[in-house]
Amino acid sequence: MAEGKSGKISDFWKGIKTEFKKIVWPTKDDIIKQTIAVISSSIVLGIIISILDFIFKFLLNFVLK
Repeated sequence: MAEGKSGKISDFWKGIKTEFKKIVWPTKDDIIKQTIAVISSSIVLGIIISILDFIFKFLLNFVLK
């Protein structure tokens, strides 16, 4: 019974090793481009949200006063 269990465990690790060989890791250039895209889009989105917040705050103050 213990023999079957160790066979399953070794098969599991062999499967893990096989799957890791299939992974296509991104290149350094890809990582840099994707990082720049994420940072730029975050900044642009932050600016858009800030502008909308300012507009809604102005309109709410105008309506309430």
